[in-house]
Amino acid sequence: MTTRVDQIKRRLQDTLAPVKVEIIDDSLSHAGHAGALASGGGHFYATIVAEIFEGKTPVQRHQLVYQALGEMLQTDIHAFSLKAFTPLEYQRKTNA
Repeated sequence: MTTRVDQIKRRLQDTLAPVKVEIIDDSLSHAGHAGALASGGGHFYATIVAEIFEGKTPVQRHQLVYQALGEMLQTDIHAFSLKAFTPLEYQRKTNA
């Protein structure tokens, strides 16, 4: 069975070709939260590092991610926190 995290990763990999993608499912922390899915969640944190973000504003980067996720944002994802970096930005951040 494919988890939502696996589905999210696959969509991002297929569309954005990231060099790094980390998805954390925090749905259990939000069980019973108003608006959360009946299955108990849909709350995710993501860090995505991709060349495609080069020269893009933060809004444009988020739009690319949202386009990649498509209908999952309507059906499987209740909340999605996103950090989007170019490889150079991520390298600078992690080596600081």
